[in-house]
Amino acid sequence: MGVLVDFTSWPRGPLSIAVGVFDGVHIGHRALMRQTAARAKQQGGRAIAATFDPLPIQALAPGAPPSALSDVDERTRLLQEAGANDIVIFHFTKEFAALTADEFVRRLTSAGEVRQILVGEDFQFGHDRGGDVRTLAAAGSRFGFEVVVATPVKLDGEVVSSTRIRNALLVGDVESAARLLGRPYSVRGTVVRGDQRGRALGFPTMNLAVPRERLLPRDGIYALWATVSGQRVPAAASLGVRPTFGGGDRVLEAYLLDWSGDAYGDRIEAAFVKRLRDELRFASAAELSTQIAHDVEETRKALRV
Repeated sequence: MGVLVDFTSWPRGPLSIAVGVFDGVHIGHRALMRQTAARAKQQGGRAIAATFDPLPIQALAPGAPPSALSDVDERTRLLQEAGANDIVIFHFTKEFAALTADEFVRRLTSAGEVRQILVGEDFQFGHDRGGDVRTLAAAGSRFGFEVVVATPVKLDGEVVSSTRIRNALLVGDVESAARLLGRPYSVRGTVVRGDQRGRALGFPTMNLAVPRERLLPRDGIYALWATVSGQRVPAAASLGVRPTFGGGDRVLEAYLLDWSGDAYGDRIEAAFVKRLRDELRFASAAELSTQIAHDVEETRKALRV
């Protein structure tokens, strides 16, 4: 697999390209990528997934609330698993955002032998979203490529979308988010030193510093799988402001079951499986410790460990 940057060094031969933000690479995105791969195989060519870094909203509205469901490395890996031979990463700069729809198509078709472009039905592109699927189809007749608009994937009677996943996470419904993604929603963070309160309670936790732009689920207590140094470990996690100790910054901290070690500075992946309860304020540290022990047992049940 090749990871390509903007419009340079694209592979030779016929190309079938799926273009989209692909945030989260949910089951609808993967269906589009599989369709792209199948068409590329018919043409004897390569399947390319084209995505953006940073996400357009991050570039155009840097002060917006966190909303990203994935980073570019995750999207690259997941799109490759879905069938992409190569990944094109368009750097979403101010200059890139200023490209008109026509300029974008011209640069796209000059980068390689584009035979087909596959997009979702709500695809928009170019400066101020000046292009849509009809614009793209009209350009295809001029530049010699076919436009394929993918049929939306539905789950429970509604179209699967990144927005729908975000809405599920915002209310803590990580199980619905997992069904839409085709896997548990996960974030990666660096283990940083905390205030050691968990250790004092008998449950030493890892504090994860997650990138600011990543969307975290609603505050609460969760059962999750943590991947530490390639090892998948069950964990009970708290996401919130720790009201028992007076509140503070929002923190994701995880107690890893049946595991010991020093992971400070390591990158940990946390995959949310089930929300167990709200974050609550307890009258004493002893009451909180008793509740954490109960949360650990509920985590074992949820993860079946």
